[in-house]
Amino acid sequence: MKNKIYQILTFCVALSIIVSIYMVFCYAPIEKNMGFVQKIFYFHLPVAIIPYLAFLVTLIFSLVYLVKRERKWDMVAHASAEIGLVIDTLVLITGPLWAKPVWGHWWVWEPRLTTSFIMWLLYVGYLMLRHSVPEENRRARFSAVYGIVAFVSVPISFMSIRWWRTVHPLVIKGASIELEPPMVLTMLVSLFSFVLFYYLLLSQRVRLENLKDEVEVIKDEVEKV
Repeated sequence: MKNKIYQILTFCVALSIIVSIYMVFCYAPIEKNMGFVQKIFYFHLPVAIIPYLAFLVTLIFSLVYLVKRERKWDMVAHASAEIGLVIDTLVLITGPLWAKPVWGHWWVWEPRLTTSFIMWLLYVGYLMLRHSVPEENRRARFSAVYGIVAFVSVPISFMSIRWWRTVHPLVIKGASIELEPPMVLTMLVSLFSFVLFYYLLLSQRVRLENLKDEVEVIKDEVEKV
């Protein structure tokens, strides 16, 4: 039954990505000032939002783990942090690809970029911490505390373009979005496809951890024989 659900979810993810790619290149109009390069926006924005979501999930399940002390909650927190960091790396790659032709620079040490880089470094530290503590319960406990503290960087990064002067454009201002309706729809479809993709990766990563635990149990039983 679970395999069937994963197959359906994988199909939905693939379909939504194909639809979003079609909308980006065939449906959304070309932006007047930036031209064709603006289409990177439809990929850059979703991959910029997903790490915030992933690190929020890490925060929530880290808190749950500290309360319940059950491994399954630590697995979700760990898996989400891994995925968030990988996708955040894509943010740091796609951002300069857009910045170079638009701003004339690959990288500028302005508030959004600086805070995003610091956030990335903090979650690199999260994974380094997990690999440096061999004992399972201590590793989960230390990682949960670290995951909670590191989340401070997320709202700072997200709000940086509102708190400080930055070269980053503010697309969403209050209740208004400074995009044409086809652009907004394309952005939302692309965001939906990436959220679905994140959920698929998260569920599969947790599933992999469960399988590893089952293998360890079998190995222990074999060694006892």
